Amino acid sequence: MRDHPCLSCGACCAAFRVAFHWSEAQPHKPDGVPAELATPLRLHELAMHGTLTRPVRCVALVGEVGGRSHCTIYAARPAPCRELGAAWEHGAASPQCDRARALHGLAPLTLDDWRT
Repeated sequence: MRDHPCLSCGACCAAFRVAFHWSEAQPHKPDGVPAELATPLRLHELAMHGTLTRPVRCVALVGEVGGRSHCTIYAARPAPCRELGAAWEHGAASPQCDRARALHGLAPLTLDDWRT
């Protein structure tokens, strides 16, 4: 069985601003985004450190984009990260995934990437 394609990607973590409601972070949500990894953005929003300036790279991403990489807070990641699906993982295209991969010179995912 192949590794999940996202474990050799990380492009979305190095392409987009990650803004989310403050209620998804600690201390309000004990198992949420660690407070030290987020910064105030707007009245009710926080943003992940590293995603407000260019080059974008979320502080929670470890590894090389396009190589072995993963999110250090995967279980506690905020809604925008949960909602950005990998292309074709559940049978649907993901223009955001394709755009992020293209920014880093990676080919778009295909249905073949999900076959074992």
